Amino acid sequence: MSRGFPLLLLSVFCADLSRGWLQKEPQRSARQEPPDSQDQSCLCHLTGVLDDCFCDIESIDVFNNFKIYPLVRKLSERDFFRYYKVNLKRPCPFWPDDGHCSIRDCHVEPCPESKVPVGIKSGNYNKFSQAAGSDMHECEQAHDLGAINSTLSNQSKEAFADWAHHDDAQDHFCGLDDEMSPEAEYVDLLLNPERYTGYKGPSAWRVWNSIYEENCFKPRSVYRPLNPLAPTRGDDDGEGFYKWLEGLCLEKRVFYRLISGLHSSINIHLCAEYLLDEGWGKSVWGPNVQEFRQRFDPAETKGEGTRRLKNLYFLYLIELRALSKVAPYFERSFINLYTGNSEEDSLTKELLLHILNETKAFPMHFDESSMFAGHKMEAKTLKEEFRLHFKNISRIMDCVGCSKCRLWGKLQTQGLGTALRILFSEKEIKNLPENSPSIGFQLTRQEIVALLNGFSRLSTSIKELHNFRTLLKDHR
Repeated sequence: MSRGFPLLLLSVFCADLSRGWLQKEPQRSARQEPPDSQDQSCLCHLTGVLDDCFCDIESIDVFNNFKIYPLVRKLSERDFFRYYKVNLKRPCPFWPDDGHCSIRDCHVEPCPESKVPVGIKSGNYNKFSQAAGSDMHECEQAHDLGAINSTLSNQSKEAFADWAHHDDAQDHFCGLDDEMSPEAEYVDLLLNPERYTGYKGPSAWRVWNSIYEENCFKPRSVYRPLNPLAPTRGDDDGEGFYKWLEGLCLEKRVFYRLISGLHSSINIHLCAEYLLDEGWGKSVWGPNVQEFRQRFDPAETKGEGTRRLKNLYFLYLIELRALSKVAPYFERSFINLYTGNSEEDSLTKELLLHILNETKAFPMHFDESSMFAGHKMEAKTLKEEFRLHFKNISRIMDCVGCSKCRLWGKLQTQGLGTALRILFSEKEIKNLPENSPSIGFQLTRQEIVALLNGFSRLSTSIKELHNFRTLLKDHR
């Protein structure tokens, strides 16, 4: 997939405090150091206050790089979070498939089910089958089911039955793969890392173009392409476009910034894990400073690199807020991150709760109550439009020709879709019973894995920005 990035930013438009609900400028982090004059002439620090929320970038950097990043990286290595079941063979619903990427590094190696922890396999089966145990066709399935039945409490079994009745018509912001589909396979995310594969050109351009041009609330009167990969044209470039964007309602502006932030994050991953050398039969991956410059240097992006990076930070705050809001769901003793290994499961949940407590302690969260807060019927219509636009984007991920790009694209859009559903389910989460199956709000294992791995990718992006700062100074 294509990239978009911003560390080499010179001007940080941290103005925009003129909005009424942004009432005071947050204090700068004590860790912030003044940029030297040489930096200012070329790269400069990404700094200042984020638009549409009450937070400064320095505080996010310190919080993420020193507190959250080490924890989420460790969590993503736990068995419960490293195996993701996904269907990479679904046809593109919007245009004829133009063939899959034949580049070696585009390939995804599925995980043999024999390698997947028994609790994960059994848990998925129980969630989606009301008659678990009454319609078993193979001895191995019966054995697996027996293992989970002897381990889980009756309340946990009731929860799995409740999951079977889970209504997909709830406020889902993305389409979920059918985990029972014969084409859905487990993937070990640690063995299939997100990195630059060489996938680019018309196929990648069409995917991002469809996302930006057809799903970002763009009126016909705006001629400037929203897709940062598209060639610009006419006089509608630059500041005119951003004046139009700032004139949108908060919800539509937020939608664009989420997509731009996701695009920037993906591009950072590809710059940080670039194929540097494949000689002597061994590939060497690492940061590509020149590629980073091309995607985020203000001189190369007409000054837009900073905006793209600020959108990354904005997206980070959205998902951080969702994690803090969903904490009560996981804090219940009834919820287990089940793999079949009780010691592993206990440590995994303990680590997850530690992360959630850290997110709750962050002092400058995005205030989602500002969204969809107008006239009741208009707000409801706008929220539904917002949800359907994002759900459409999740379906576009099935049009990505590179299997590895498709895997990580699907996971990260599902993670963001899950975060959005959490943000607008506050009442349901608060009313969850402590010691009985969840009613009104439920997360499948697939959503949980996508949510935490998706946030881990954003956390990694911000950490990589720090690494690129160091490399860029060394290259001066």
